[in-house]
Amino acid sequence: MKFIPAIVVLAAPFWTGSALAEPVAYPAYADVRNLDNYATEPEYRAAIADPAFVMERVAYRSDGLDVFVYVYRPTTPPATKRPVIIFNRGSWTWPSFHAELVTMANRLAHKGYLVVSPIYRGSGGAPGRDEMGGADLADLFNLLPLIAAMPEADSGRLYLYGESRGGMMVYQALRDGFPARAAAVVGAFTDLEAMLADPQWSEAGAAIWPDLATQRAAIVERRSAQAWPERLGAPVLILHGAQDQRVPVTHALQLATKLSAAGKPYQLKVVEGEGHTLSGRAADRDSWVVDWFRRH
Repeated sequence: MKFIPAIVVLAAPFWTGSALAEPVAYPAYADVRNLDNYATEPEYRAAIADPAFVMERVAYRSDGLDVFVYVYRPTTPPATKRPVIIFNRGSWTWPSFHAELVTMANRLAHKGYLVVSPIYRGSGGAPGRDEMGGADLADLFNLLPLIAAMPEADSGRLYLYGESRGGMMVYQALRDGFPARAAAVVGAFTDLEAMLADPQWSEAGAAIWPDLATQRAAIVERRSAQAWPERLGAPVLILHGAQDQRVPVTHALQLATKLSAAGKPYQLKVVEGEGHTLSGRAADRDSWVVDWFRRH
C-alpha cells in the first residue's frame, strides 16, 4: 500500500508534552475501499494537501480502555476557540477511518469548526468489543474531558453529527444527556427490529450481538430512537436519501412523526435521487449541517 504523508511536521503540539497524539499518514486514493462514497480523488488530494489543518489520532481512556479519536485542527492555534463537531462514523468495526473523514473534516474546518471523530473500541487496533450502541456509547461520552482540555476547543459549543450507525449513536447520546446544542444525522436507522427483519441484517446482527437470541428486546429498544422520541431534547436535523437501499427512508419519516407528536424540535430533509450517505451531494450535506448548527 502506498502512503502519502500527512502535512503535519510544522504543526504546534495539540497538548504540550503529550505523547498521546500522533499524526496520521494518508493512503493513496485507489487503496481505500469505497472512498468514492466520501470524496472524489481531486477532493481527497486537495484536503490532504491543505497546510492550514492537520489530522491526528489521539488515544484516550474510556472504561479503562485506550481507544482512539481523530482530531482535525488548525495547524496554527486559532485566535479564538472553535466550536466542536463530533462526527460519528457508520458501520461496525474499522481498521481506520481518517481517509474517509478528511475531506468532510476539511470542509467543516473551513467553516470554523474543530472536528473530533471517535473510532470506538475494537477499531483501529484499540482493545474492547464494539457493541454497536452498547458499552461503546461510553467512548463518546468519555470524549468530554478530552475536549475540555483542548486549547482550540470551545467546549460550551458542542454539536453531534452522525451517519448510519453513527446517527443511532447520536440519538442515544442525546437521550442520555450529551451536552450538544444541536445534532444532525444522515441515513440513520431508528427501528432496529425493522432492520433485523432483513435477512442480511439478521445474519450480521448475530455476529454483532451474540446474545441477540436471548436479549433481543433490550438490544432493540436501546438502539431504536422511535422507542423514546420524548427523550431527545436537542434540535435534530434528519437527512435521508429517498433511494436509500440500506436504511429505508421510512426510518426517518416515522421518527419525524413521533418527534412531532412529542413536540420535539427537528427538521426533516429527504433528498431525492440520493442513497444511504448522500454521497452524490456530500458538500451540500455538510452545508445543510453547518447551517443547522449555526442556527443553534
